Amino acid sequence: MHLERLNFNKIKIFLTLDDLIDRGLTKEDIWKDSLKWHQLFQDMLEEASEKFGVDIYGTVAVEVFSMQAQGMVMIVTMQEEAEEDEELLKEGFVDLQIDFGEQDYILYEFNDIEDVIALCKILNILYIAESTLFAKDGKYYLYVRCNDKAYDNKVIPILAEYGTLSLKSIHVLHEYGKVIIENKAIENIIRYFI
Repeated sequence: MHLERLNFNKIKIFLTLDDLIDRGLTKEDIWKDSLKWHQLFQDMLEEASEKFGVDIYGTVAVEVFSMQAQGMVMIVTMQEEAEEDEELLKEGFVDLQIDFGEQDYILYEFNDIEDVIALCKILNILYIAESTLFAKDGKYYLYVRCNDKAYDNKVIPILAEYGTLSLKSIHVLHEYGKVIIENKAIENIIRYFI
């Protein structure tokens, strides 16, 4: 589990599938509103509270983004509430608003361009609908989108051999990163470097 404070009232929590499995959960447990899920969520809020020194109380809005075979990202927003809700909070109640989303892309981070080139040699034989290469802060980011989820399950293990799952969003890379090769990055890397 990775925690990141986005601003004064927002926290991003990244859970890998291994984190969920270690706690005896699956992504499907979230949709079922299970007791295990509520316990995990309380544990995450406590850990975030300790790590960032914030008191989490009031209404908590949660956006959950499923990242296919990689895990999930949750954005937790603590909202200001009226004083009447304080009594409920003192009794240990937290009001949750949950919004679920699913990303249709994969984003991996690489320390060296040579790793990206070696990866592209292998990915070239698979059909990748769209790929873009970014650079930011001395690292490279490969955005990959497949048209078929079955391909995702083949592509993700290959990506994991050469890089690590990026905790940055594609929006951050578009805003603050540099686009090196847009749209057909894998094909262009093969054309110019192999």
